[in-house]
Amino acid sequence: MLTLYRRPYDPRRPVVCFDEKSLQLLADPTGRPTQAVRPGHPRRQDYEYVRHGTRNIFLWVEPQVGYRHTLVTLRRTKEDFAKAMRYMANVLYPAPQVEQMDLVIDNLNTHMPDTLIEIFGKPEADRILSRMMFHYTPLHASWTNIAEMEFSAMTVQCLDRRIPDEWTLASELVAWELRRNQRAEPIRWSFTWKRAKRL
Repeated sequence: MLTLYRRPYDPRRPVVCFDEKSLQLLADPTGRPTQAVRPGHPRRQDYEYVRHGTRNIFLWVEPQVGYRHTLVTLRRTKEDFAKAMRYMANVLYPAPQVEQMDLVIDNLNTHMPDTLIEIFGKPEADRILSRMMFHYTPLHASWTNIAEMEFSAMTVQCLDRRIPDEWTLASELVAWELRRNQRAEPIRWSFTWKRAKRL
């Protein structure tokens, strides 16, 4: 990972970090809405909530240019992962503008090339996989995936309260994504080989 993150930026072969996160959809109980914040008074929220299931958030981060993209799905199955990879190859990083992507990804059991073969069949899977090179994070070191760090920022900046439904979640994520992408600040990875050898 460290060598990959230090490589000079090439728009035809970007380094893209990918991860996913599950989120509970929670609403306030009917008749007991959250009281707005007033000067000198913290926000008041009932301890009870109404659960509306969960949603999965896929996140792509291109650290060298400060670009990120989110996608909300109902679940996090093999099929969802395979479709996310096809979306990445066809929509986010289409050919011929992008020849190939270096994809930083963790070792989840669905994150395998065989998943795409199982879902799409060999010809379509080969077409998609020919455009990406998987770089797996070391076992027990998923923190080396910059997308995981970006989820921490997302949680603090966007998901720090109850989100009642998928529409609200998607709207909040689009606003967060736009705000972050407008700044286009590269993510500076400060962990080096020198520091890694000391561990």
